[in-house]
Amino acid sequence: MKKQSLIKGTFVLGVAGIVAKFLGLFFRWPLQMLIGDEGVGYYQMSFPLYMFFIAAASGIPVAVSKMVSERNAVNDHEGVMQVLKKAMMLMFILGAGFTGILLIFSRPIIAFLKWDEKSYYSLVAIAFAPIFISVMSAFRGFFQGLQNMNYTAISQIIEQVGRVIVGVGLAYVLLPRGIEYSAGGAALGAAAGGLFGGGYLLIKYIKVRKEFKVNVVRDNIDIMNKLLYIAIPVSLGAAVSSIMSLIDSAVVPQKLLQAGFSYKQATILYGQLTGKAFIMINVPLTLSAALCASLMPIIAEAHVLNRRHEVVSKVDLAIKLSMVMALPSFLGLYNLAYPILDLIFPGQSAGFKILQYSAISIPFIILAQTSTAILQGVGQYVMPIVNLAIGCVIKTVITMQMVSIPGINIYGAVLGSICGYVIASGLNMVLLKRKLRVNIRWFDTMIKPAFASIIMIIIVVIIYMNVYNYSMSSRIACLIAIFSAIIIYSILIFVFKVFKYDYIKNRFFRR
Repeated sequence: MKKQSLIKGTFVLGVAGIVAKFLGLFFRWPLQMLIGDEGVGYYQMSFPLYMFFIAAASGIPVAVSKMVSERNAVNDHEGVMQVLKKAMMLMFILGAGFTGILLIFSRPIIAFLKWDEKSYYSLVAIAFAPIFISVMSAFRGFFQGLQNMNYTAISQIIEQVGRVIVGVGLAYVLLPRGIEYSAGGAALGAAAGGLFGGGYLLIKYIKVRKEFKVNVVRDNIDIMNKLLYIAIPVSLGAAVSSIMSLIDSAVVPQKLLQAGFSYKQATILYGQLTGKAFIMINVPLTLSAALCASLMPIIAEAHVLNRRHEVVSKVDLAIKLSMVMALPSFLGLYNLAYPILDLIFPGQSAGFKILQYSAISIPFIILAQTSTAILQGVGQYVMPIVNLAIGCVIKTVITMQMVSIPGINIYGAVLGSICGYVIASGLNMVLLKRKLRVNIRWFDTMIKPAFASIIMIIIVVIIYMNVYNYSMSSRIACLIAIFSAIIIYSILIFVFKVFKYDYIKNRFFRR
């Protein structure tokens, strides 16, 4: 199977991720229109538990990617298949176990977390997703380890299409029975997406396995030990973030009640935070996830083959790519928060201030994710997780203290997230410099993209204001501003020589 460069792999996964997010609008938009902020609140209350499973199991696909890349680098094809075999066993056990736990203990969980009882249907529906998502995730780690992102990218789109069709369809069909039933139908779309995406990857795996010409895969206990050695720290790190989200789902609504809001107002504000602001922030984070997925196996291969120069160059490139993505995303969402929400959720742009301030966290989240992928690629599994845990503790403390203040309310959760990721990303960069002895060229990796982003947003805001004054439509003005931003920023990237055209051309078409 042909390998892809870091830039090309990131581009393929990034485009697929953006397409999947765009398709997700066909899920979020009708869902918002059907059940409003209150219904989205019920849906979102159950979502952190699902994301907790994703986080708890996320270490295995990452470990698969790293181990497959290392074995493939030395042409150990049987070892590649051994890794996938053990990973599939682990993921199936995790997925089936989590599905069973959620189904059996759904009502006690709701009572313990003090959720609205109407969130029961969403929790039960989303409980079916882990068993399908687990199998799909193992296959994705396998293909990413082979450093070809095409199959993973296509599976993301198929997963989202299935989620949209089934989730929105069930939400519409069940709406006459009540908002809570409709939210439950929407949650069931996650299981359908996992089933469709996993089915596609299974078909492609059967084809790829024939290329390896491995007829018998012998059992190797060392494979399982190393999988767990890598996967557990990674999963713990992801679980820390997910646990913080789960704590938010319990703490934020309760603290809003203490601040004087009613149950309905608290649910609406929480829905605006998680169902609008977080959704929009996840769009640039999709690009960051694509970068990390491409980066891990490439860094791992260079490290196992003792190519220090390649490791250093990839680190520099990864930090630069992360800033090229993060800075314009932050400025764009901050300055165009209202028109963007009005474009995506017509007539329901409430909460745009929450999105505006939440956007400040984007550069720090992306830097934390990228630096974690680099460190884990060279075998530093534990310390990035410790750094993230420290950041998450700080986030939780700030959230609990600030949300209950009436004048701050939901913005306390936003402030907590910003502070938490500032700490985590800063600690990671210190660790990166100490462990790899890498001197990041900050002028090239951060200052140049910052200049390009600032000039871009100034021009784009002027374009938006002029188009709005002419058309009197924020949606038309927003669309034109977004497309203008893409074109202008792409030009400025080359004008400021953040990347050179020949460099991009060579790296895109050649490893």
